[in-house]
Amino acid sequence: MDKATPSSSWDWDRFIQACIADGVPEHSLRWYVLRIERYLQAHAGTRPTEHSAEQVAAYVASAGRHPGLRGWQFRQIVHALQIFFAHVLRLPWASAFDWAYWIASAKELERKHATLARHNHPLRAPTPTVELSASAKVGPEERLVLELRRRNYSIRTEQAYAAWARRYLKFHAGRDPATLGPEDVAAYLNHLALNLEVTPSTQHQALNALVFFHEQILGHQVGAIAGLIPAKKPRKLPAVLTRGEVRRLLDAIPEAPFGLMAGLMYGSGMRLMECIRLRVMDVDFGYSQVVVRDGKGQKDRVVPLPRKYHRALQEQIERALALHREDLAGGFGEVFIPESLARKYPNAPREPAWQYVFPSGKLSADPRSNKLRRHHLHETTLQKAIRRAAIASGIRKRISSHTLRHSFATHLLESGYDIRTVQELLGHADVSTTMIYTHVLNRGGRAVVSPADMD
Repeated sequence: MDKATPSSSWDWDRFIQACIADGVPEHSLRWYVLRIERYLQAHAGTRPTEHSAEQVAAYVASAGRHPGLRGWQFRQIVHALQIFFAHVLRLPWASAFDWAYWIASAKELERKHATLARHNHPLRAPTPTVELSASAKVGPEERLVLELRRRNYSIRTEQAYAAWARRYLKFHAGRDPATLGPEDVAAYLNHLALNLEVTPSTQHQALNALVFFHEQILGHQVGAIAGLIPAKKPRKLPAVLTRGEVRRLLDAIPEAPFGLMAGLMYGSGMRLMECIRLRVMDVDFGYSQVVVRDGKGQKDRVVPLPRKYHRALQEQIERALALHREDLAGGFGEVFIPESLARKYPNAPREPAWQYVFPSGKLSADPRSNKLRRHHLHETTLQKAIRRAAIASGIRKRISSHTLRHSFATHLLESGYDIRTVQELLGHADVSTTMIYTHVLNRGGRAVVSPADMD
């Protein structure tokens, strides 16, 4: 056990039993043994009990730069090291090591992830010589995507509109799209309202998508839609946490950097993806603010940066930039930026200002160019951390990452800020959307005191 060089000198039965106790499947045990063997070989001549958190972090970061390493392999490396140091050797630093961050880094961005999808799709925006007519050699759905990209619609809108067009054509299966008209749009929207019982906002989104599809792709003017039955479903009020519940929830997220990310979402009102995609240059400690770029509706806005998170965020940025410097030294160091900016500023992807504040611990191949790049953490890792904390905190409310944004808006209104200010901070286009948070201010049925409390 003292020397790490010969694998036969280690008590592998002890390690294997610890793996089984931690839920490692039997068919993966040999891989876990192999991960630790390779780690020990890389630190030959030193005692494992003398290894530091910095040594382990450096080894994991180095493994994350391997070009051929798959996500599941990276996860196994980190998990095996966690079992080895935290459960077998039980070194003091191992319990506080950020294992959760490194394991979460194994989750790579999918080809159709919102950060990358606009640039990964095989279709390209049409040139002026390409006709988007019915005679073009592409189907109506593909022409819809091309037209949306030509108009620079967001990737989320593109995905939603394409999905509605696909469902609409499937609903009228066997019909030539050129023969469809307003009455067919009404039939489908009524089907959504009556049979699928969708919400009014869902039906309205489908209406917008189909009007765009008919008028811009099929060349039909829809006009007024006769016989449309509007969806009627009670609007659900958002779940809001009290200030005490927010503290309990955040205290239950000990893993770095997820606790910091959740705190920033509550303290600034940022959406999930706005927090995940935060870049170094967008954080302004001097003015204590964060610039949210390309938010919903492709709009920038400024939100407050809570002073209580200044130090933690500065430390997180230093960790991200240290990782970036190591990437540069290894011949890597690029981050994803939109193609138009990459053409205008070719050196920007390697500059510190453009790096993600919450980078993944693993490099991954960009589907467009196969370049190894360091993307941001996958948003599902933060969502899972918040769900785990919700269970651990014992709060009996429907809690998601968006609950923190709801709580941010409600608590500002409770503190006396006017609704227009809250609207601007949230990035809402219409103040009526922000008005929903006023329901909490009308305590007890518009501030009526219950007769049961009058004694």
